[in-house]
Amino acid sequence: MANYTIIGGDKKEYGPVSAAEVRQWLAEGRLDRNSLMRQENDTEWRPLSTFLEFAPAAAPQPPNPPSLYAPARPGMAPEAAAAAVKGPAIALIVIGALSVLLALWSTADDLFFPASLEQTMATMSSLLQSFGPDVQKSLSNPQTQSMLQISSNPWVKIPLDILTLGLSVIILMGATRMLALRSYEFAFVAAIMVMIPCVTPSCCCLLGLPFGIWALMVLRKPGIRGCFH
Repeated sequence: MANYTIIGGDKKEYGPVSAAEVRQWLAEGRLDRNSLMRQENDTEWRPLSTFLEFAPAAAPQPPNPPSLYAPARPGMAPEAAAAAVKGPAIALIVIGALSVLLALWSTADDLFFPASLEQTMATMSSLLQSFGPDVQKSLSNPQTQSMLQISSNPWVKIPLDILTLGLSVIILMGATRMLALRSYEFAFVAAIMVMIPCVTPSCCCLLGLPFGIWALMVLRKPGIRGCFH
């Protein structure tokens, strides 16, 4: 079996080595088709690719065929994502801050200036004047008065005010995280909560619904979620 002497990349001679070792070095990348070598009885150095016994192993590898699939869509740049969420995030921050202030005011009012049933009835009557006499007449119904009496009780209203305050704080925190591109899930929850009727005073004033929809549409844009950390 023939042996070979090889000139390495450091210009030193290595060998004699067997054909099996030459193939192993080719597979390991220690040799290539341009490496100089000679058979033990030869005097002339030749490129490895000219030796027929190593031709298949030394043949250049064909380039990778083009992919049949479309390249992955690049993600959105963080600067573009920050610009996209800025508007709805600021809107939710304003709504959350107003909701917190209104909830604090309502809690303090119920603690220190609790309304009587007569005051509640008068307030409801003024609010329902535009709904016609039939609606106003329903206020004199005993069941309606009983419900109003329960709802005007400070021990009922104050826990509801505290619950509203807590939910408003969650909306405010989620909006600030949305503005900073932090905690995608928290921002998503805040956008949903601000749309729930009567969760916050702002939603009862029809402010939460349009801005919540806007925030959800922006958060659902391709590439936005990947920019959150």
